[in-house]
Amino acid sequence: MNNIQFIGESLFAGQLGYFLTLLSLVASLVATFAFAKSFYTKEITVANQWKKLARIAFYIETVAVISCFVVLFYIITNHLFEYKYAYMHSDKNMPFEYLLSCFWEGQEGSFLLWSFWHCILGLFVMARVKERESGVMMVLSFVQFCLATMVIGIYIFDYKIGSSPFILLRQEMNWPILSRPDYLQLVKDGTGLNTLLQNYWMVIHPPVLFLGFASTTIPFGFVVAGLLKKDHDWAEACSPWAAFSAGILGLGIMMGAAWAYESLNFGGYWAWDPVENASLVPWLTLVAAIHTSIIYKRTGTSLKASYLFYGLSFLLVIYSTFLTRSGVLGDTSVHAFTDLGMNGQLLSFLLIFVIPYFILFFIRYNTMKEPVKDDVVDSREFWMLVGSLVLLLSAIVITSITSIPVFNKLFGTKIAPPEDILFAHNQVQVFVAIIIGVLTAVGQFLKFKATPKAQFYKQIKWPVIITIILSAICITFIGILFKEKGAGFLAALYVALVTSLFSIVANSYYLVSIIKGKMKSAGASIAHIGFGLMLLGILISASNKTVLSWNTTGFSPLQVEKDNKTPIGNPMENITLIEGIDTDMGKYMVTYLRDTFDTFENRHFELKFKAKKTDEVFFLYPDVMKNNKMEGFSANPAAKHYLHKDIFSYVTSFQDNNEEDTTRFTPNQIAIGDSIFYSNGYIKLNKVVVNPKSERPEGTNELALELIVTSKEGIEYVANPSIIIKEMTMESVLDTIKAQNLILSFNKVIDQKKGTLEIGVKEAKTLSKLITIKVYEFPFINILWLGIIVMTIGFFIATWARVKKLKK
Repeated sequence: MNNIQFIGESLFAGQLGYFLTLLSLVASLVATFAFAKSFYTKEITVANQWKKLARIAFYIETVAVISCFVVLFYIITNHLFEYKYAYMHSDKNMPFEYLLSCFWEGQEGSFLLWSFWHCILGLFVMARVKERESGVMMVLSFVQFCLATMVIGIYIFDYKIGSSPFILLRQEMNWPILSRPDYLQLVKDGTGLNTLLQNYWMVIHPPVLFLGFASTTIPFGFVVAGLLKKDHDWAEACSPWAAFSAGILGLGIMMGAAWAYESLNFGGYWAWDPVENASLVPWLTLVAAIHTSIIYKRTGTSLKASYLFYGLSFLLVIYSTFLTRSGVLGDTSVHAFTDLGMNGQLLSFLLIFVIPYFILFFIRYNTMKEPVKDDVVDSREFWMLVGSLVLLLSAIVITSITSIPVFNKLFGTKIAPPEDILFAHNQVQVFVAIIIGVLTAVGQFLKFKATPKAQFYKQIKWPVIITIILSAICITFIGILFKEKGAGFLAALYVALVTSLFSIVANSYYLVSIIKGKMKSAGASIAHIGFGLMLLGILISASNKTVLSWNTTGFSPLQVEKDNKTPIGNPMENITLIEGIDTDMGKYMVTYLRDTFDTFENRHFELKFKAKKTDEVFFLYPDVMKNNKMEGFSANPAAKHYLHKDIFSYVTSFQDNNEEDTTRFTPNQIAIGDSIFYSNGYIKLNKVVVNPKSERPEGTNELALELIVTSKEGIEYVANPSIIIKEMTMESVLDTIKAQNLILSFNKVIDQKKGTLEIGVKEAKTLSKLITIKVYEFPFINILWLGIIVMTIGFFIATWARVKKLKK
C-alpha cells in the first residue's frame, strides 16, 4: 500500500501535526530538565541561566501545542476525511460551533485541550510566580511531557505510545476500499459528532472543565516543590491559584450538569454517573485543601493535611483520567471514552505521580513541624478542619462506589454496584450536606484559636431566628414530597433543607453586618452563600420532582421500537399522545400537533400544553436524533422555564403511520339503539339526522349518523359519517376516530321502515401518528443555577483578593 499514489490526499497538515507533537514532547522534556536544574542549583547566576533556557523551551512547547490545536482544527473544519480523527468525529453538515465539539469528542483532542490550558497557565505562572517559579514549572512541564506522550502515536518495538490525532484513515482501518488510489472519492462524509454532544453546552463545558483539571497542577506544583526542598512556607503564594482552580473546576462540573439536564433523558441534572463523580471528587478535596491551608496560614497547624489534600486533588484528576479513558467504565457510564488500547500507558501516567508523591510525603513527614496545642472546640480552625475531613469522607465514599469496576478488573472479583445507585450516594451525601451547611453557617462567626462566647451568641442570634422563620415558611408552603426511602431519610432531607437555609442566611448576615460588604473579605461568604443556594436548589428540585405524565388515558405506552433506545422506565409515568387529539394530563391538556425533520436527521415534535386553571398555553419541542455512532435514536428533552419551576419533557417512543394499510371496510347492519362490536370496544347508533348543517351546497341533502364509539377503557368518542344526496347521485363522507384507528362510513339504508342501515367499519393499522412522552415538573430549580453562579463569583473574588494581597 505504501507504493500506491493516493489521489486527493492532503498530507502536509498531518506531517506538520506529527512534527509539532514531537516538538512539544521534546520541548516539554527540555523544560522539565532545565527548570529542575534551576530549582536545585544554589548559585543564583547559574540557576537563572537554567531558568532562561527552561523558559525558552516552554515557549517553544506553547507554540507547538497551540499550532497542533490549529492544525487539527484545520483538518476538521476542511473535512479532510483521509485523517481518521476528522472522519470519526465530524461530517459536512455540522454547524461551525459543533465543529469545536468535534475537537474534544475524541481522547486525542481532549489531551491536546488539556495541554493547551497548561501552556496558558504556565505563561501566567512564569509572569506572576517569582521565587517559586522553577519548582512549580518543573512539575507542570513534566505533566506536559506525560500528556505529550498521549498524542504522539509512535511505536517503540511492538509497544505503541499514545494515539495521534493526525493518523491517516488508511493507516488504521483495513477496509478494502482504502487500498484503492481513489478511495477518497468513495469516502463521501464522516460519521459525525455523537448526537448527545450536539448541544451548545458541549462547546463550552469541556474547555472550562479541562481548564479546571489543568489548574489543579499549579497547587500541586507548589506542594511538590515544598516537599522537595522542605520549604513549607508556600501556602500564601499558592492560595490565589487554589481559589481560581476550585472556582473554575466547580463551574465546569456544573456546566456538565446543565448539559445533562438539556441533553440526557434520565430526567435531571445529576445521576451520580461515574464520569460525573470522577470530576466532583477532586473538587471536594481541593475545597478541603483551601480550608486547611487557611488554617496553616493563621495558626501554623494543618500543614500535613494541606499537603495531603492538595496532592490528592491533582492525583484524583489523574485517576479520573484513567477511569474515563481506559474503557473500564464503558458499561456503567453514559459518557466515558472508549478504550484506545492505552490502558498500560494511562495506568503508568497515574502511578508515576501517585507513588513518588506519597513516598516523598512520608519521607518529609517529620519535617512538617506544627505547634503542639490542644484542640479548642470554639475555634474556627477546629471546625474548618472537621469540615475538611467530612469533605474527604465524602470523596472516599464516592470514589469507592465509582471504583467498583476498577476493583473487579484488577482483582477478578464480581462485586455488583449498588442496585439503587442514586440512593447509595444520597443516603451518605445528605449527611455531608447537613454538616457542611452548619459549618459554613457557624464557622464565619468563630475566631481563630478561641471565640468569646458572648460575642458568638450575639452575632449568631439573628441568623438563627431568621432561619427558623424561613424554614417554617419553606416547610409549610413547599415541603418535601420524596417519601420513597422511609421516614429516616425524609427527616434527613428536612434537616438538610434547614441547614442550607441556615448557611445562606448566616453568611448573608455576616457579609452585610460583620464585614460590611468589603470585597477583599467577601469571597468566602459569597462562595458559602452560593453553596447554600446550590444545596437548597438540589433538595427542593430533586426531592419535589413531580411526574406530570401519569397515564390517565388507558392506552399502554408504545413499546420501545428497534430504532428507539430511549428507556421508558415505569410505564405508568408515560402518556401516549395521538396526533391532533387533546389529551388530559392532570394539570394540563396536551396535544401532539405535528413533527418535522431537519438536516441533522432530527425529528422535532411540537407539543401544545394548556393549563387547566389559568388557560395559559405554551409549546414544547422535544426531539429525537438519529444515532450516527450506533443503531437507534437518542431523545433530547425540552423544557419550559419559569422563575419558580421548569416543565421538562422528552419523547420515550414514537410510531409512524407510514405502513401500507391493506385492511378493508367490513359492512355491518345496525338499527337505532343497536350496537356492534369492534376489536377494542363497541359502536352504538344513537340517531339519524337529516341535513345537520345549516350551510350546504344548493340542491343537496345530507343524511348523517350519530355513532357513539366506546372503547374498552370506557372512553367515548362521537363519529358522524354521512351520505350527501344530489339529484341521482350519492356520496359517502367518511369519519375517523384516530384514537381508536377507526374509519367509519354510512353505506346505505337497508329498510327505511325498520330503520335498518349499513355502516362500514375499517380498523386501520396505523391511522395516526403516536408518541409516548414523559413530563416532569422541577420546582425552584433556578435556585440551583443561581447558587452555582454565586459560588463561582465568590471563588473569583477570593482569587482577586489574594492576588492583591500578594502584590502588597
